[in-house]
Amino acid sequence: MHVRLTKDFTFEAAQTLPNVPPGHKCARMHGHSFKVEISVEGDTDPVTGWLYDHSRITRAMEPLLEKLDHSYLNEIEGLENPTIENMCQWLWERLGPLLPGLAEIVLHETPSARCSYRGK
Repeated sequence: MHVRLTKDFTFEAAQTLPNVPPGHKCARMHGHSFKVEISVEGDTDPVTGWLYDHSRITRAMEPLLEKLDHSYLNEIEGLENPTIENMCQWLWERLGPLLPGLAEIVLHETPSARCSYRGK
């Protein structure tokens, strides 16, 4: 059976967007309550019925959440311009080797604004 498994995480962080047009409000320091959806896809094990244990996704995310939560994102290597698009790619590069079958990352910066990334 082919499935997609998704696990959600949250973190709080501050940022500035250095490359926005002059006068744009996001050039000022501001913060978000981010929500991240990590999805993996593949065939379930016929014995366990799992694609794999959810805790595997949690273990892969924990060190990243430690870096991101309550941080100033611009100070994290690779996130000097922390748009949600760039943040999705940053997460993908770090999670891909740890999570076989990584299919999609969705990063919400507000309840109505999000970016999805599928590694392309």
